Amino acid sequence: MAGVAAVIVTFNRLEKLKKVIAAVESQSLAPSHLVIVDNASTDGTGEFLAQLTSTLPLEIVSLDTNTGGAGGFSSGMRRGYELGDDFVWIMDDDGYPEASALEKLVSGLDDAVGELGPKVPFACSVVVFTDGNICEMNNPVPTWDWGRLLVKGQQSVMVSQCSFVSVLVPRWVLEEHGLPYKEYFIWFDDAEYTIRISRDTPGIQVLDSITVHDMGENRGVNWGMVDEKNAWKFGYGARNQASYQWHHRSKPHFLMFAAQVVLGMRRGGVDKKLRRQMRGKLWEGIRFNPQIDRVK
Repeated sequence: MAGVAAVIVTFNRLEKLKKVIAAVESQSLAPSHLVIVDNASTDGTGEFLAQLTSTLPLEIVSLDTNTGGAGGFSSGMRRGYELGDDFVWIMDDDGYPEASALEKLVSGLDDAVGELGPKVPFACSVVVFTDGNICEMNNPVPTWDWGRLLVKGQQSVMVSQCSFVSVLVPRWVLEEHGLPYKEYFIWFDDAEYTIRISRDTPGIQVLDSITVHDMGENRGVNWGMVDEKNAWKFGYGARNQASYQWHHRSKPHFLMFAAQVVLGMRRGGVDKKLRRQMRGKLWEGIRFNPQIDRVK
């Protein structure tokens, strides 16, 4: 049986974290390890984890500072690799996988490998909101031939990128492609990583593997939504995506992305001061070019 390290990244959401732990412990296919990465929480999570026992072999990774979701996933995936498991199964602290979610991901990936070859780089779940509707922020990007597996009777579609909400990543991917960019902190780390690892063979979304994302409000994001409260987060998005376009695609792609940001903010009526701030982040992306961390 395949060994799977379930990796949960948490920061100051203790009550939701408890639900995620219970959901992982209740899987019909039990993970080999439960790895919890605490991003220096200040709400009592550290004290809770210090006393935690689990039905699964438990590993706690306590970070000295908040490294964001990107840093947490990087640390947790590295620890899962060091434990020797065949897969890491990554999720945030507000996603509750249904009891069969992991089993369906493993079997779905096995089936896809039979059709597409051994280099299928990831399998992700269908992400729904707490009311059962599709989660607006977590829809993978399909390939042009997304239905190729469906017509073969499989319950999966082919995708080129997804968010880190219940994603199964094989060990060989970590060895060949390294870890997500921890320097991205909180935005675009999942998109960049899944794009990076699916260049040769697409990933899959397993349609009968379900996870519930308890994200408070079910809506997507666009550049017209920048305000004083969320500008710090959009700033990471502007910098990281600009860096990706400049360093990993082309200068015309960078310019098209910058135009999208500028026009989106103008149409959304974003305050001029914040528009200047985001434009600064776009230029910052040209100088910002993190290198890939390797697991060996």
